[in-house]
Amino acid sequence: MTVHFQPVVSPDACPALVLNADFRPLSYYPLSLWSWQDAIKAVFLDRVNIVSQYDKTVRSPNFEMRLPSVVSLKTYVKPSRQPAFTRFNVFLRDRFTCQYCASHEDLTFDHVIPRSKGGLTTWENVVAACSACNLRKSDRLPDEVHMWPSHRPFQPSVNDLHQNGRLFPPNYLHDSWVDYLYWDSVLEP
Repeated sequence: MTVHFQPVVSPDACPALVLNADFRPLSYYPLSLWSWQDAIKAVFLDRVNIVSQYDKTVRSPNFEMRLPSVVSLKTYVKPSRQPAFTRFNVFLRDRFTCQYCASHEDLTFDHVIPRSKGGLTTWENVVAACSACNLRKSDRLPDEVHMWPSHRPFQPSVNDLHQNGRLFPPNYLHDSWVDYLYWDSVLEP
């Protein structure tokens, strides 16, 4: 006799993809995901529609519900025209590559004109840099250490980040999300 055990799946391993009212993800970078608790709360507050569900069910003494895997907002949220200046978005703009040596390891961000010399924390003055290059450059100007970024830093558009993001699909995509994301064409053999 063969016994098959179903793997125990924690609800924490069941995030919900959040779509805008037009069925596009609220964001791709990072991918708009809610915890199962936030998704259920939004359902009860009547802020979302359940589009797809996991096989996983949560129960209480007087309630049972399959966990949502995809939800859509009932009210359309206008997307931002300019991406937020975040460490992740700087790395994405620079394709997760040190702008001094092309390494992909241990990335930080570097002020091309150091803050100690009046440099600002802006799209036009910050680049991805590996720790070794950042340490080597220190608080000196590029001319002083003969280190210039391989690409001039710039403020990316949302489209720029989307284009770069296609090169870096998430590590995990649930089957129910694929119809709402463009990575599926990248991941197919």
